[in-house]
Amino acid sequence: MTACLFRLHSTPFRVLLSKLPDVGVSIFTQMTLLAQETGAINLAQGFPDYDPPQELLEALARHALTPGHHQYAPMPGLPRLREAISTQVGRLHANAPAPDPATEITVTAGATEALYAVLAAVVRPGDEVLVFEPAYDLYGPAIRLQGGVPRYVRLPAPHFRPDWDAVRRVVSPRTRLVMINTPHNPSGAIFTADDWNELARLLAGTDAMVLSDEVYEHLVFDGAPRLSARQHPELRERSFVLSSFGKTYHATGWKVGYCIAPPALSAEVRRVHQFLTFAVSTPTQHALADVLTADTTDAHAHGLAGFYQQKRDEFRGLLAGQGWDLLPVPGGYFQLARYDAFSPATDLAFAQFLAREKGVAVVPVSAFYHDGFDDGLIRFCFAKHGETLAAAAARLR
Repeated sequence: MTACLFRLHSTPFRVLLSKLPDVGVSIFTQMTLLAQETGAINLAQGFPDYDPPQELLEALARHALTPGHHQYAPMPGLPRLREAISTQVGRLHANAPAPDPATEITVTAGATEALYAVLAAVVRPGDEVLVFEPAYDLYGPAIRLQGGVPRYVRLPAPHFRPDWDAVRRVVSPRTRLVMINTPHNPSGAIFTADDWNELARLLAGTDAMVLSDEVYEHLVFDGAPRLSARQHPELRERSFVLSSFGKTYHATGWKVGYCIAPPALSAEVRRVHQFLTFAVSTPTQHALADVLTADTTDAHAHGLAGFYQQKRDEFRGLLAGQGWDLLPVPGGYFQLARYDAFSPATDLAFAQFLAREKGVAVVPVSAFYHDGFDDGLIRFCFAKHGETLAAAAARLR
């Protein structure tokens, strides 16, 4: 570990050994700062450049002015929001019982806090956690902070589907948790029914649990089914399923998500959550409960697939014929592309070139690998206004 020497009045008073000496500022922050510095169009960080639905904004304004809605919410989340989540999930997750709002749903400060709370609750020093790469950069450091050992399995491009023989070689009696991300960031790959069955067979007879990061759950394209770990009867009792209102309602800055898990697992998440953030913004929870309760046909959730599929197709059309090798995008709101027709540079160098010389900020995919594996891919975010996408494409021509 790296020693950091602090001085007070030129006298050394303490040496701090970093718990994450190899971790710096995230690539997403780096590329966003570069976009701000250069005036580049920011297709790097994964957030929309449009606002949440008007009815949600009006609900938030209403509750922000409501007396009594400015103090702590109950630690697991407002009962009315958890009930609304339960009702909607019961409708959307076919062949799975609706989760109990009292014992199986915990509202968190975004899916990020939920993920950290799960890891802190179940991973002990020396436990192994299986991570599919490329992976969101939070996963590895969060595991290591609990004393866990990430065990990485690479998803092969261009389809980024698991090689289950490779997975079997990594799973061991020390495997405490398997982390799934579907739809996958950055590739958009989705877990199929066959994948869930393979995972269930792999974990049968073990005590390993599943953390299923499903924040892009409604962004599944081309008529493919939206499948959750909760819908597999053999996985449901060992799974933590994470969702994000920020992704669903174009409100990433609100930082509200939730974790669904069986009562015994939820109890452990809540033990950590109560000392991590304790509670989430009260007026925001009320606003989300209003909108969920009013949307009895789940029109917003059902409409997201078509909304983002249109953006995917629009962006791919704008880049077509320019030399980019565009990888398939089954879900999510990111487009991966090979750039070898333009440059032999590393993905980081090419991303920096695009920001500085072409005015478009992207993310190098090597940032999603613990060892910096560079497969010559960059990631665009197409969760943007059509005008933004068209302007970026024009700069890239």
